[in-house]
Amino acid sequence: MQSIKAAVCRTFGQPLVIEDIQIAPPGMGEVEVTLGAVAICHSDITYASGAWGGFLPAVYGHEAAGVITATGDEVGPFKIGDPVVVTLIRSCGSCPSCASGKPTICETPYDALKGPLRTADGGPLEQSMACGAFAEKVVVSHRQIVKIPQDMPKDVASLLSCGVITGVGAAVNAAGLRAGQDVVVIGAGGVGLNAIQGARIAGARRIVAVDMTEEKLDIAREFGATDGVLGSQKEPWKAAYKALGGRGADAVLITVGAIPAYDQAPRYLGPGGKAIMIGMPHSGDFSSYEPVILAALGQGLIGSKMGDVVIQRDIPWMIDLYEQGRLKLDELISGRWSLDQINEAIEDTKTGAAKRNVILFNQG
Repeated sequence: MQSIKAAVCRTFGQPLVIEDIQIAPPGMGEVEVTLGAVAICHSDITYASGAWGGFLPAVYGHEAAGVITATGDEVGPFKIGDPVVVTLIRSCGSCPSCASGKPTICETPYDALKGPLRTADGGPLEQSMACGAFAEKVVVSHRQIVKIPQDMPKDVASLLSCGVITGVGAAVNAAGLRAGQDVVVIGAGGVGLNAIQGARIAGARRIVAVDMTEEKLDIAREFGATDGVLGSQKEPWKAAYKALGGRGADAVLITVGAIPAYDQAPRYLGPGGKAIMIGMPHSGDFSSYEPVILAALGQGLIGSKMGDVVIQRDIPWMIDLYEQGRLKLDELISGRWSLDQINEAIEDTKTGAAKRNVILFNQG
């Protein structure tokens, strides 16, 4: 095993600790990726707060990009020197979900405590979300990675690992938007902005962004929202109805984990519409609906994990859109930080003002 630096969570709700840890070489079907960048997702922050439980100590982080520096046997087309994005989607490829084209809900369990990470003294260390990318290197399944262009900046590429595919995928895959349909996106953060981009790419007629500040609504318009509604007003769905010409939306994309957003989401829907549940509330939180209305109007509630993507299909497509100038990625980065500054970057992310903060590693 080799020694690398990582940001370790040792106590829920406390700052991460930069320390040396051990990482095993890649085994069968695995690759070692030396990271160039990892973005900070709200899921990492929620895990580190203890809201979803889990084992400690742990290494979080799951939106990463870097270069393959070692491989095990049987890693498909990948080789040392390939630049790649690293995702948390560790799919087996053969369970019923994977075989039916739904790798994001792979049914084969992965024991993160039996992964490649150990503390400096050899103790257990959780490789959270099968990734553990708040570290200089990761060892992951070759099914979790996708090759990227040699000249694509790693900070930009890292965004494709979660926030972008989750938002764009929710609009295109989970909602199945068609040209001319109307969409409401609740939340204009990192995932919300990408849901807006996905709706725009899919050809939505109107895209109404709902957020708590005018500043966030202005940013949403830059990414493709046609209208903005302040969620702080008494009945924001009425303003959305007006923006849509007096009708409800064909799809509502809930990109935040706030329970009031979940409670209100069906009110934005038109007959036959569906609410796509993307944001992740804390464990134990509950939302309530009046089911007779959903039944009478033929409406639906659909969960979407990671945008229902197939990374080997969807990430190359999104890279192509980026290279054409049709998908904004550079504009999503709010700040760039070093690993030693990760706690500052997390606090900045918690303010809600940042789209995505990215940790950069020195690969030289």
